[in-house]
Amino acid sequence: MSIDAIRVLLVDDHAIARNGVRLMLGTADDIRVAGEASSAVDALRLLGGQVFDVALLDITMPGKNGLDLLKQLRADYPRMAVLMLSTYSEEIYAVRALKLGAAGYLTKDAHTTVLVDAVRKAAAGGKHVSPALVEKLASLIGSGASANHETLSNRELEVFKLIAAGESLVKIGESLHLSPNTVTTYRGRILDKMGLSSNAELTRYALEHGMI
Repeated sequence: MSIDAIRVLLVDDHAIARNGVRLMLGTADDIRVAGEASSAVDALRLLGGQVFDVALLDITMPGKNGLDLLKQLRADYPRMAVLMLSTYSEEIYAVRALKLGAAGYLTKDAHTTVLVDAVRKAAAGGKHVSPALVEKLASLIGSGASANHETLSNRELEVFKLIAAGESLVKIGESLHLSPNTVTTYRGRILDKMGLSSNAELTRYALEHGMI
């Protein structure tokens, strides 16, 4: 492995996912996983004592989610590139992540070569954008419009996604560490912002936009 290898920080609350990504990146001689964290708190603790070139963040984590962590990292560590690596399709989070300063967005079914190339590009100051995402960005710019779900806050988008997937308000609260009343409040905001009137309409929207 090169002495000047790209130093990567993996942030994902699932050990199996981190192990898989570590093995994939291990196929490249010029990339080294120099740290792993299971939460935003752990990631920030590592960043307080080490220097990394690229951070790979999951979206959904306990406590502060990946998008909120991305926003903080871009402010506090502007020289470190941040890539989002998620199970969720580009349709849901990619545009939002790029707006927040991400160097790219990959889904966890990405091929090893794609992941390695994305890390190299990010470390060199570039951005990884898939052909499908380029087309979506071009469409948004051309129309001057954005999808309804782009108006939601990061937390509202999390709640929306879980409602659309059929989760109960109680279970959503447990998953996101929120009270049922708070989840109900978020649901009301989501319906209002998106101009929808029911959970069924939320689910239909999600299906039509490939979000579930």
